[in-house]
Amino acid sequence: MAKKANVYTGKPAEKFKFKNIKYAKRGYKAQITINREKVLNSVDLTTIRELTTAFKDSAWDDTISVIILTGVGKRAFSTGADLNEQKENFLGNPNDYYKWMYEFIQLHEVMRNVGKPTIARLNGIVVGGGNELNMSCDLAIAADHIYIRQVGAARGSVAAAGATQFLPIIAGDRRAREILFLCEEIPAKKALDWGLVNQVVTYKELDKAVNAMAEKLNNKLPECLRYTKQQLNFWRDLSWHTTIGHARDWLSIHNLSFEVQEGINAFSEKRDVDYKKIHNKNIRNKNIKH
Repeated sequence: MAKKANVYTGKPAEKFKFKNIKYAKRGYKAQITINREKVLNSVDLTTIRELTTAFKDSAWDDTISVIILTGVGKRAFSTGADLNEQKENFLGNPNDYYKWMYEFIQLHEVMRNVGKPTIARLNGIVVGGGNELNMSCDLAIAADHIYIRQVGAARGSVAAAGATQFLPIIAGDRRAREILFLCEEIPAKKALDWGLVNQVVTYKELDKAVNAMAEKLNNKLPECLRYTKQQLNFWRDLSWHTTIGHARDWLSIHNLSFEVQEGINAFSEKRDVDYKKIHNKNIRNKNIKH
C-alpha cells in the first residue's frame, strides 16, 4: 500500500503564483518580499492574503527555521494600507472595511503565531501599517537611510492594528505617545536608541547582517525557541486581544467621518491635510447643537 502523502508540510516556493509578493526559500531561510515598489510597497487585499499564505507555508515547512520579511527596492519596506484601495472601496463603506480589517488582523495573528523567529529586513521607509508589520516580526534590522513613522492621527485613522498595542511595550509609554500623537519621522539611529530596531547597518551591509542573525537563530533549538516566543508574546497578545475587536468596529464606522474623507482626499490630491477646516467644522457643529 502506497504511503499516504503528508499534508502537514510546506510546498516549493515556486508553486505559488503570487502577484504582489515574492516568495523564496534558501536552505533554512524563507524570504517574503512585498513587491509593489511603485506604491511604496503598500498592502492591498491581494497582498495581505498572499502574505498570510506565505507565512503559513513557511510555518508548515520543517526545512525552514527563520522567516524574513522585507520590501522590494530601497525606498520602502512598506507604507501600510494602500490608500487608493481605501478610497475606492472603503470611504463611506464601513461594512466592506470591516471585512478588509479581518484579513489584516489574520495576517498579524499568523505572523505572531508562526512558531518560528521572524526578522524584518527594513530596506526602506517604514510607515503606518508598515511599522505594524515590522513590529509583528520578532527582530528588525534597518538600513541606515530609513525612517519609521506612524501617520494615523495626521491622516484620518488610528494605528490600532498593532501600533497602539505594541509601541508602549517596545518603546515605552511616553515615547509611544510621542510617536502616535506627533506622527514625526524617526531616523534609523533614533529608532535603534528607542528599541524599535535591533541593528542599523548600511544598505550595502543589510543582507549580510540579516543573514548573520538568521544563522544565529538557526543554531538554536527550534522547540525551545518556539515556546520562548510564545511566552514573550504574552503582553502583546493581552493588549491585542483586548482591543483589536473594538478597533475593527470603530475604524469601520470611522470611515464615515469627515476626518477620514479629508485625510484620504488630501493624499489623493497630493496636498496637506486642512486641519483648520476640520477644527472649524467641529466648532460649527457644536454651535448648531446649542
